[in-house]
Amino acid sequence: LSNVLAEARSGELRIAATDLDVSLLCGCAAQVVEEGAVTLSAKKLYEIVRSLPDSDVNLKVEKDAWTRIRCERSEFRVAGLPSEDFPSLPDGRGGRTSGIKASILKSLIQRTSFAITAEDARYYLAGALLLFDKNLVTMVATDGHRLAWAQRTTEANAGEPLRALVPRKAITEIARLMEDVGPDEIVGFQSGESH
Repeated sequence: LSNVLAEARSGELRIAATDLDVSLLCGCAAQVVEEGAVTLSAKKLYEIVRSLPDSDVNLKVEKDAWTRIRCERSEFRVAGLPSEDFPSLPDGRGGRTSGIKASILKSLIQRTSFAITAEDARYYLAGALLLFDKNLVTMVATDGHRLAWAQRTTEANAGEPLRALVPRKAITEIARLMEDVGPDEIVGFQSGESH
C-alpha cells in the first residue's frame, strides 16, 4: 500500500493509490509508445518528480519491473513491482450515479463532520450517512453523544435514491479536494456492489 500504480493506456498516464479505505485515481495526457503498468514506491516517485525540472518526463519499464525515469539531463532507475500485485480498485462505470452541487456538499460536510466519531472501536459510527432522494440531499453523523443532521434541496433531481455510509477519512479527503472545485460544479456519487 506504500506503492502507486502507474498505467499507460491509449494516450493517457493514470496513477492510482489506495489504503483500502480510500482510493484515488487521476490521469494526464501522455504519448504512449507501448501500453503497460507497474507499481512504484509512492514516496520515492514523489521525491523524484518533485526534484525534476518543468519538462517532459519519460518512463520506461524494464525487465523485472525496474523503471527508468528520464527528464532532460536527469535519469533515475527505480525498483518496482508487477501491476498484478496492486489491489483492485472499484470500477466507476455501470453503477447508480447521483450528483450534487459542490457548494451544497461542502455545506453538508461543514455542518455534520464534527459529529463523526474518532474512536476506532466504534467503527459503525465512524462515518456520515448520505441520503439522496428526489430533490433532497441529507447528511447525518453521530458519535453517540451528539447528532448532526443537515438537509438541502437541489434544483434538479439528485439522481436515483442513494443511501451510503461515507467513512470519516473519505469525508476529510472530499472536503480537502472541494477547496479547488467551483461552487457550481457537480460532484458525482456512485454506488457499486461492494463500494
